[in-house]
Amino acid sequence: MKRILVVDDEQSITTLLKYNLEKENFEVDVVHDGEAAIDYAMSNKYSFIILDLMLPKINGFDVTKKLRKEKVSTPIIMLTAKDETIDKIIGLEIGADDYITKPFSPRELIARLRAVERRLENKSDDLETSSLDNNQLIIGELIAYPRDYKVLKRNIEVNLTKKEFELLIYFMERQNRIIGRDELMLSVWKDDMYHLSRTVDIHVSHLREKIEDDAKSPKYIKTVRGFGYKFQEPE
Repeated sequence: MKRILVVDDEQSITTLLKYNLEKENFEVDVVHDGEAAIDYAMSNKYSFIILDLMLPKINGFDVTKKLRKEKVSTPIIMLTAKDETIDKIIGLEIGADDYITKPFSPRELIARLRAVERRLENKSDDLETSSLDNNQLIIGELIAYPRDYKVLKRNIEVNLTKKEFELLIYFMERQNRIIGRDELMLSVWKDDMYHLSRTVDIHVSHLREKIEDDAKSPKYIKTVRGFGYKFQEPE
């Protein structure tokens, strides 16, 4: 039985989610503040974390950042009452896997859970079939280990969010190929039909800041105007 952590300070929401998730054969733990969320997530193994943005003690953004910093890779579905672009971008940038805006139906949330689950399974299959040289991808001074979610530059680990890592692996496996934004949306974000038009550019910008010596003059990720991007070995 898969186990889910639900984090929300509204009793009516947690009761509704617990009831519907248990009907789908999930085991459900419920907590009501950010501190408890961190304690539970770091002490137990969950298939998903459903995390409200506005929480007592520690908000959902800071909970997500803390968990990702501590290498907790459990998929996080962020709940927010705000329908603002900046909240969605920040949530995805700091490591959330999905978001859903209140009010929502339990059926919609469960569909999102299944979509994230399929995406992770597909990613695992892709990495299994495409990993090279004992699970290493080496281009220039970058070494990526797809199965271990690890990237080194000059033998120093690069701290990437989950989506930045997936984007980098997709680029590295398609070295010297021009890749359009639509392809990246479809292949890296997969089932995310609600993503924002600038999501790719934002993630590429952050990825450049972490792997390039000079993000304003990139050597790895080149922009091909009118087409998209090309990942190449620095000259």
